[in-house]
Amino acid sequence: MATLGTPSNTIEILRKYNFSFQKKFGQNFLIDTHILEKIVAASGITKEDCVLEIGPGIGTMTQYLAENAREVIAVEIDKALIPILHDTLSAYDNVTIINEDILKVDVNRIAKERNNGNAIKVVANLPYYITTPIVMGLFESNVSLESITIMVQKEVADRMQVGPGTKDYGALSLAVQYYAKPEVMLQVPPTCFMPRPNVGSSVIKLTRYDKPPVEVFDENYMFSLIRASFNQRRKTLVNGLTNAANLKVRKEDVVRALEEMDLPPTIRGEALTLEQFARLCNLLLKKSD
Repeated sequence: MATLGTPSNTIEILRKYNFSFQKKFGQNFLIDTHILEKIVAASGITKEDCVLEIGPGIGTMTQYLAENAREVIAVEIDKALIPILHDTLSAYDNVTIINEDILKVDVNRIAKERNNGNAIKVVANLPYYITTPIVMGLFESNVSLESITIMVQKEVADRMQVGPGTKDYGALSLAVQYYAKPEVMLQVPPTCFMPRPNVGSSVIKLTRYDKPPVEVFDENYMFSLIRASFNQRRKTLVNGLTNAANLKVRKEDVVRALEEMDLPPTIRGEALTLEQFARLCNLLLKKSD
């Protein structure tokens, strides 16, 4: 089977199966072999690794992963792509194709069954509309993960790695940085895809921490605080938290906690670091004891 990472081979396989792109699945297939090689290199895959690929499409990147990994589990939601994948990956006996929505797959079970419970690596060219739910779903389900190397919209990659005081900084930045070290590995222009997206893309690698860089009494509560503080970006942190119905925090408690942290009551959520949100969380939980 020919390598798929070229426009002509991609067109050939799409014609053979009379495949039409599904807008609802956000399908954009890579057609640049150099980018594919760089993604595999960035992911640091070795012959010891079990790799979970999300959204293999027609198997373009799967071929590269199969050459470099011990085993590849490819999860594809579009059933029209399954016969194509069986064709394009027929030469590889170390690939398992699962026709399922990744948000409904028990990734923990895959890690246990296929990798003796050891940490797996995730590699994906993700549809832009579903990047955040997939990444957060993987982190929050406590799957045994070593890293996630993903192609995402450039703007989303920027959001994952920025710090306080920037326009892209928000709940996603803090959530990703609580679980993993983010690192943008390369930029990918629209010309490397078929069909061409309207935006540039980035490959970002999220290397999972053994333990988070901050200690919190209750991480769910901390993320509720973070979400509430960014839900109304233009408001002060005090107002954002006291207006959030689900939090039930008193204004004076937030002001006192900020005082203890040497922060003014007029500060906005976008100015706080992850460490400061963790400390605020712990102080507010102490107050409610």
